[in-house]
Amino acid sequence: MSRLFRLWPGFAALAAGLLAGLAPPPFGFWPGMLGYALLLWLVDRTDDPGPSRKAFTYGWLAGFGYFLIGCWWVAEAFLVDPEAHGWMAPFAATLLPAGLALFWGAACALYRKFAEPKLVRVLLFASVFSAFEWLRGHVLTGFPWNIPGSSWEAGSAPSQWAAWVGAYGLTWLTVFAFCAFEPLFHPGPRKARFGYAAAGAITLSLFWIAGSVRLMSAEIQNTRTIVRIVQADVDQEAKWSEENFRSIVRRYLNLTARAGLRQPDVVIWPEGALPASAQDTLGPGWVADGIAQALQPGQVLLMGTYRGDRGADGETRWYNSLVALHDRGDAVAVAAIYDKHRLVPFGEYLPLEKQVEKFGVKELVHVGDGFSPGPRPVTVKLPVGGTVQPLICYESLFPSLPGYKSRPDWIVNISNDAWFGRTSGPLQHLNLASYRAIEEGLPVIRSTPTGVSAVIDPYGRVSEDARLDSGESGVIDAAIPAKIEPTLYSRLRDVSFWALTFFGLAVALWSRRHDVKNA
Repeated sequence: MSRLFRLWPGFAALAAGLLAGLAPPPFGFWPGMLGYALLLWLVDRTDDPGPSRKAFTYGWLAGFGYFLIGCWWVAEAFLVDPEAHGWMAPFAATLLPAGLALFWGAACALYRKFAEPKLVRVLLFASVFSAFEWLRGHVLTGFPWNIPGSSWEAGSAPSQWAAWVGAYGLTWLTVFAFCAFEPLFHPGPRKARFGYAAAGAITLSLFWIAGSVRLMSAEIQNTRTIVRIVQADVDQEAKWSEENFRSIVRRYLNLTARAGLRQPDVVIWPEGALPASAQDTLGPGWVADGIAQALQPGQVLLMGTYRGDRGADGETRWYNSLVALHDRGDAVAVAAIYDKHRLVPFGEYLPLEKQVEKFGVKELVHVGDGFSPGPRPVTVKLPVGGTVQPLICYESLFPSLPGYKSRPDWIVNISNDAWFGRTSGPLQHLNLASYRAIEEGLPVIRSTPTGVSAVIDPYGRVSEDARLDSGESGVIDAAIPAKIEPTLYSRLRDVSFWALTFFGLAVALWSRRHDVKNA
């Protein structure tokens, strides 16, 4: 019994992470973000020898619980080809959360090293924790999946703050708002403790008030460009079967050529639509002929594919690409090519390739030695439909990734969420991609093989009549929403986030040096 009593803080830390993990979609239990306050309370209790070590343990346990509930669906990808990758599924479901949790553990350890028994520690924790979440989104290509700021459902009132401070700035504000209630459970001056709780309550209130005001003034105009999003409902398992190839191609061609109320200007096929390279599908043959027959003169097809390119060294490098095809009337020609810049570790390339291959680990793609990264994302000018910023799958997770010099008219996000079946993964991915719309003030047109395909307006809202979920086959014909005025975030990027972070650090440092009582 005494041993269980000693272990209860660890169980509480794990519970704190699980609680916070229930906040992001599809669960949407936003009070679960009080788990951050519980984590802070546990870390502040580590007064015995080695407090930083215990703080790391509590932070790691909370992070493991958070990412376990948020990323368990990763294992599904390894079951697509169970003979080759099935044995890695349980390791993926546990090792990914364990690795990501290191950032939470390090944040808690660093915080505990410098924290003092003053209420200003709430600002210090929000700053240190958020800084390590920023690091999680950048180290080793980064994996900013479900950062706390994106726990709010995209399109809701609180999510609108991303237009001003971005997802990372919203992370700082969210962590601060919920952790501000933690001093209520500590001894100290009543006035100061309730002052911090009031600051947290005011911050949360402003999330809804300011966000609601922004949404009430939202006026969405549609452009004249009609887009057709093709979702053929192709499971990932089916793509590895040669006998299914012709059937898959026919599905896409038939949906592309389907009659509608208006002829679409732009047709979009998702990432990895056809299980063959661009050289095989766009070269002379029945597939290219079928595409030419399915398209109408003047139309543009944005097609997710992969392609090989022989470099000056004679080596062929493979790229995960989006190819824009234009039907000029007399022929179908390639109008533009975009190569994916941010690749998925272990999914599309192997970090530390020589070392991990000794353990029999391979990337998930069935393409040579994996993909090579393309250049930093840039805007693409289309023959019709204006200018567009492509983001392929994983790239839609990253704030500030678009590298455009001139602002595009819209963002196209092609993804292959078929890897993750009917799990929470595709729904979370939709939510995260929608944050790019809020941050940039641009509509996002999203296409996947089997959900969730959608039209997302510049406020991050998904139109219910312009959405196809997992297991649904069909097309979405819709006018592309017009972009709105540039947001504050699109002008300043992460300046607001770093201003909040350094503000918290500066106040904590000033309080420490001046020995401010009741701070």
